[in-house]
Amino acid sequence: MKKKDFIFTFGLTLLTGVLWVAGEVVMGLWIAVPSWGHILWFAGIVLVTLTISVVHSLKEDEYEEHRDPKREKYERKVNKRKRQNAETADD
Repeated sequence: MKKKDFIFTFGLTLLTGVLWVAGEVVMGLWIAVPSWGHILWFAGIVLVTLTISVVHSLKEDEYEEHRDPKREKYERKVNKRKRQNAETADD
């Protein structure tokens, strides 16, 4: 697992944990909710967390598929050659 992925997963987990606790506090202090409401709230938080995580993972995979290291190296080389040619043409 890359460091970037770990930070995203940790941050998402921390955010949803705080959101879940805040919801439980609100439901416990100000809003009268039956016991199944707490279960639905927990299930909703878990579902949202998993959905965000999976969508993020799929986007990362799609992004990495389109990056071809050999193609990037070739483009850098061609661009460098073009810059050098432009500089020598200016002289």
